[in-house]
Amino acid sequence: MNPLRCGCLSDLYDKLVDLAKKRGVYWVSYEIYGGLAGFYDFGPVGVLLKRSIIDEWLKTFVYTFDFMVEIETPMINPQVVFKASGHEDHFTDPIVVCSKCGRVYRADHLIKEVTGINVEGASLESMWSIIVEKGVKCPECGGDLSKPENALLLFKTEIGPYRGQLGYLRPELAQGMFVDFKTVLNIARNKLPLGIAQVGRVARNEISPRQGLLRLREFTIMELEFFHDPSESRRDIEDYLGYVEGETLNVVTAESRERGFEEPVKLTVREAFEKGVVKNPWLAFWMGVGAKFVRSLGIPPEKTRFLEKLPHERAHYSAQTFDQEVYSSKFGWVEIAGYAYRTDYDLRKHMEYSGVDMFFFKRYERPLEVVKKRVAVDYKKLTEFLGEKYQSVLKSLQSMSQEELYEELSNKGYVLIGDVKLGREFFELREEKTLVHGEKIVPHVVEPSFGVERLLYILLEYSYTVVEDRVVLRIPPRLAPYQVAVFPLLAGGKEEHRAMSSLARSIVKRLREKGLRVVYDEEGSIGRRYARSDEIGVPYAVTVDHQSLRDNTVTIRFRDTRNQVRVEVDKLYDTILKYLEDNKMA
Repeated sequence: MNPLRCGCLSDLYDKLVDLAKKRGVYWVSYEIYGGLAGFYDFGPVGVLLKRSIIDEWLKTFVYTFDFMVEIETPMINPQVVFKASGHEDHFTDPIVVCSKCGRVYRADHLIKEVTGINVEGASLESMWSIIVEKGVKCPECGGDLSKPENALLLFKTEIGPYRGQLGYLRPELAQGMFVDFKTVLNIARNKLPLGIAQVGRVARNEISPRQGLLRLREFTIMELEFFHDPSESRRDIEDYLGYVEGETLNVVTAESRERGFEEPVKLTVREAFEKGVVKNPWLAFWMGVGAKFVRSLGIPPEKTRFLEKLPHERAHYSAQTFDQEVYSSKFGWVEIAGYAYRTDYDLRKHMEYSGVDMFFFKRYERPLEVVKKRVAVDYKKLTEFLGEKYQSVLKSLQSMSQEELYEELSNKGYVLIGDVKLGREFFELREEKTLVHGEKIVPHVVEPSFGVERLLYILLEYSYTVVEDRVVLRIPPRLAPYQVAVFPLLAGGKEEHRAMSSLARSIVKRLREKGLRVVYDEEGSIGRRYARSDEIGVPYAVTVDHQSLRDNTVTIRFRDTRNQVRVEVDKLYDTILKYLEDNKMA
C-alpha cells in the first residue's frame, strides 16, 4: 500500500522523518546544541542514496554525450566574480522582521502561507500593501511586521587572515564554469556545442528555512552549462533528438499562468521548440533529458511538470526559465530543477570585468570573399590642422570602428569629434576584397540545475510503502543504498550455524570485491532482518540456509514481491548484476 495512492497522507512526512533518522538517512545538524535551521547531516544510508542520485544524473546528463565534460571548482569565490555575474546586486530575497519577537521571515513566502496570494517577484511596495490590507502578523507571536526589505543571500567570508580579501561562498556552480570556459574550450579542441558539468556543495543564506530538505542553507547541486552557437541550434540538435524521442513534456506556459490557468499541455521535445513554447531548441532538449532522468527515479510522468516562470519571476540573467516540479503529498508542487536560457549574459559580463577574451572563433566551411571598408588617416595634414587638439581628437577617432568611420564620411562628407569638424580631405576611403575564414561569436548558454537533497526527499516520499504494517522503501534497484543484503538463516554457537555464517561472510566478501554494495546482518530473526533491509530499500536479500551447506545454493528474495529464487553461489554475482541491469523486482 503506497500512502500516496491510498489517502493515508496525514502523517507520511512525520513517518519519513522518523524513518530517516532511525535508519541513518538524515537528521538535523548539531542536535546536541539544539539543532541549526537549514542544515542537515546525512548518515550511512543517506550518503549512499545521494551518491546513487548523483551517479544516475552523471550517467544521464554527462557520460552519455561526447560534447560533455565534468570539472570541479572552488566553493569560495573572490568578490569580483559575483560583481560580474550580478549576484551582488540581484541575489536577494524580501524579508520582514517581527517588531515584537524579532523573528525574520521571507516576505513572499509568509504572505502566500497566510493569504494564499503568490507575490514571488513582486515589488516591496506591493507586498507591504498586502501585509497591511490582509492584516498579516507574525505567525509565532502575533506581532506587527516591518516593511519588507531585500536581504543579500550570499554567505560572506574573508580570503586570507587579518582583514583578508572579501569573498563569498558560491550560491551556484555556474560561475566556476563560466570563468573556466575558455580553458575548457581549448582542452575540448575548440568545438561547439560544449557542455561543462559540475557536482558540488553550495551555500545560500536563506532567511527562514522551514521545509526540511527542501530549503537548506548548505546543499549539493548538479549543474551543467551548455555552450552553443544559437544560429546553428536547429541543425546541431538533429543529431541528438533521438536520445529524447518519446519523451513528453507536461508544460505550464507563462501565457496560461497569466490567464489564471495551470493545466499543462503535453508536448514532445520537437514540438516544444518548433511551436515556440520553448525559445531555444537546446533548452527543450535538456528538459527532455530531465524528464527521462526523473522517471528513472521512479517518479510517474503524470506527477511531473515544467512550469514556465513569469518575466518578473526570472533571474536577472535568464531570457526564459522553466522549473521542473514534482507533486509532493506534503508540500504540493516542489521545484527539483531549473532550466534557464542564460543567453550570452554571463560570458559578456566576465569579459567586461576581467578584460579576458571569451569569444569562440566560428570557422566557416568555406572562406567567404567580402568587401571591407577601410579609412586611412592623413596624420600629417591632421596634425597641422588640429595643433594642440591632435592627441584628444586622434584618441576619439581610434575608438571608432573602420566601418563606422567609413559610413559617417560617406553619408555626411565629414565626421564630428566634439566641436571639431573633419572633412574627407583628411581621409582616404577605399574598399578591399579579402577572404574571411570565420567570425568571433559569444556562445549562448542553456543551464539545467538540480538540487540533490530535494531529489532525495522526493525519492523517499515516492518509495515509501506500507505492506502488512511493515515499511518498504521501493527504491529503483540501481539507486538503492545497498544492492544486496546477505543473511545466514541462523547464527549461533552450533557448528551448522557457524558454517552458515562463514559461508554468508565469504559471499559478502566476494560480492564486495566485485564492486557491489552489500549489507550483512545476523542479528535477530530472519523476518526482522528482512524488515530492516526493506526499510532502507535493499532490493535483493540473499539467505544462506541448511540446503546451502549441502549443495552450495542460496535464495534470493525480492523486496517488492517477497518472491524467492534459488541460485548457485558461483552464479550469484552474475544473476544479481543482470537483475540490476533489468531493474528486475519480480
